[in-house]
Amino acid sequence: MRRVLGSGIFILIMLLIDWYVFQAVKHVSQAAAPKVRLVIYSLYWLLTVAALTVFMFGSLLQIENWSKVVRIYVFATLIGVFIAKFIAASIFLVDDLRRVIHWGGGKLYYRFVQNEEFSSSTITRSTFMSWLGIGLGTTLFGTLLWGFGNKYRYKLQEVAMRFKDLPEGFRGLRIIHISDIHSGSFTDKKAVEKGVELILETKPDLILFTGDLVNDRADEMLEFKDVFAKLKAPMGVYSTLGNHDYGDYASWPNPEAKKENLRQLKNIHAEMGWRLLMNEHVVLEKEGHQVALLGIENWSAKANFARYGSLPTAYEGSERIPFKILMSHDPSHWDAEVKNYKDIHLTLSGHTHGMQFGVEVPWFKWSPVQYVYRQWAGLYEDGHQKLYVNRGFGFIGYPGRVGILPEITLIELV
Repeated sequence: MRRVLGSGIFILIMLLIDWYVFQAVKHVSQAAAPKVRLVIYSLYWLLTVAALTVFMFGSLLQIENWSKVVRIYVFATLIGVFIAKFIAASIFLVDDLRRVIHWGGGKLYYRFVQNEEFSSSTITRSTFMSWLGIGLGTTLFGTLLWGFGNKYRYKLQEVAMRFKDLPEGFRGLRIIHISDIHSGSFTDKKAVEKGVELILETKPDLILFTGDLVNDRADEMLEFKDVFAKLKAPMGVYSTLGNHDYGDYASWPNPEAKKENLRQLKNIHAEMGWRLLMNEHVVLEKEGHQVALLGIENWSAKANFARYGSLPTAYEGSERIPFKILMSHDPSHWDAEVKNYKDIHLTLSGHTHGMQFGVEVPWFKWSPVQYVYRQWAGLYEDGHQKLYVNRGFGFIGYPGRVGILPEITLIELV
């Protein structure tokens, strides 16, 4: 019942936004020839009806039987249209607020100063604001379509990290950090293979994966298990779990099925040769020196994400190792708990994907996700402690990347 009510409210909001945006479309097209206006109006409502049909009658259309590629792109396109209309409507709302203020002020002025009736017929929509809203919405939609082509455009991000008390044997250590594979979203195996080849070309000493191997189900990895099993490094490949790995966002016939899914996922890590760290640590040795590598299950400071991780459990027994690296999927963990452990020098996280949308240039970095996560992409420092947030190898939801490319991080300890 709650789901039906939520769907009904969403559809009502969509209709209201569609009607509202259409008023601006009519305004800017009023000078066009009648046949041109008919084409514009027809295309507008055809797209609107198509979107509503998919959302309202998806089960009747048997969307679950459509190919994975078609489903992903249809839904992404329709959501993109909705977001574009929402942005446009926000601009139109500013213009309408101007009109309301103009009308209210005029009403008061003519009533109490001029002592005559105020005519509101001249308070029309701003053609400039209408075009601005339509232009921004259309640009955003076009940008989202363009971003479809960036989802496998892997970027190698090289980062040198200096630590004063790093054991000498580990200076020059090359670590590959990847996160958020989300294999359930992949549709191009060859493109994924190129990303893995790029990792191997760096010849890392150690490979660390910080969670979200799948979207929900372990069997999403079956097609790609052989690809990621190619990842090898002299000091090993280690991994942790992310919030999506537990199957919390999928429907299961019973609790046992969900537990079995997680058991299968753990087995896949092992079959690929990855050492999955579940609230535990290992000691890495190099040239007679030691570093503790800790890995915990998902732990988030955000109330809407479950906490499975236990840093105290992973930490126990590692006290004698003065330099520690922690793998923790959610970067909100760093401020909330990790920084209290002063001998955890480096924390590696993922989770945010940089929202797969934003702007990154040498002098400016922005993404909507920064209003939810203080640390959302790249390197952060507090005293001698460092956090690196990987932007994600894969993608989920939106099958693309705009401004925030999929990332392979090469960290060199110096």
